[in-house]
Amino acid sequence: MTKIYLAGPEVFLQNATEIGEYKKKLCGLYGFEGLYPLDNVLELNANNPQENGLMIARANEKLIQEADAIIANITPFRGCSCDVGTAYEMGLARGLGKPVFAYSNDERFFLQRNIEELPGVNRLSDELFVDHQQMTLENFGLIDNLMLDGSVEAPIIRHQLVDKAQKYSELLGFEQCLKQLQKYLE
Repeated sequence: MTKIYLAGPEVFLQNATEIGEYKKKLCGLYGFEGLYPLDNVLELNANNPQENGLMIARANEKLIQEADAIIANITPFRGCSCDVGTAYEMGLARGLGKPVFAYSNDERFFLQRNIEELPGVNRLSDELFVDHQQMTLENFGLIDNLMLDGSVEAPIIRHQLVDKAQKYSELLGFEQCLKQLQKYLE
């Protein structure tokens, strides 16, 4: 059975375990096995948070190595771009030669999010924008950073949310990625 690593910021939700179980159930309906980061059984040391963090990172890397593919939720998290941990996981999977699929529950392109959310953005010409530090904003018509968009096997699924409270828990895009993976494996 094809194993899929399920990357994304939903591990930080209050109902993270419930969301993970639902994602794994959806995987099963499509004939896949979902590997969710919170599946790791670790003995954490309450007195050493740094060690705990690194232990979690290594356990997640092992799950990615075990997986045959990755589906990443790249909905912007704590800023204009996706969760940095998810970005790392996508890069690791890509480097290991595993197919990467992604979805975002924010339909806006990267440039639009930066213009709307960063302070002090200035337009220097029709195509050129800079932030408050005079750093150029990426303007490639992509969903996120060009390296993330370039890492995927199929177009990134963009989903417009009706209920913003479901920003990280809406799974329509996730299910579309499962369909993309099925087609990829045919």
